[in-house]
Amino acid sequence: MSGSSAPAIGGARLGGLVVAAGSAALLGGALGFQYLGGLYPCELCMWQRWAHVAALAAGLLALIFRGGLARAGFALAVLALLAGAGIAVFHAGVEQQWWQGLTACGGATATGSAADLLQAVETAPIVRCGDIAWSLFGLSMAAWNALMSAGLAALALAAARRR
Repeated sequence: MSGSSAPAIGGARLGGLVVAAGSAALLGGALGFQYLGGLYPCELCMWQRWAHVAALAAGLLALIFRGGLARAGFALAVLALLAGAGIAVFHAGVEQQWWQGLTACGGATATGSAADLLQAVETAPIVRCGDIAWSLFGLSMAAWNALMSAGLAALALAAARRR
């Protein structure tokens, strides 16, 4: 309809919408795998999630504001996506044993008394960053996240160029 009175959205605001929606979907998928599928995240999985949380928040800033604030929010959102893609590539490399993971990748550490430590060990699921819990077409969740995060950044940049 050509008679619509809704303002057109473009530039950094449209890019912010793309990032926010994409990161929200990817976070929802990760949480679904965890809570519905029983696949608990490792340390590097959590880092990837935090990158999407940052991208989502910055994307929302780009969507809400106009002008310089929208452009700054969009830039931060794309940087967060690219950082998440980098973490995911590192994680996929750990899974493929191309390089060694972090010391935190073997399980959670606890502080306090010996009883507290024993309780933490008994109740916490140990998820190693080098173990592939799920794959599709030969790609692990980390590899898929790397591809989707980089693709989402490219899509958001293309959307931001639209006026």
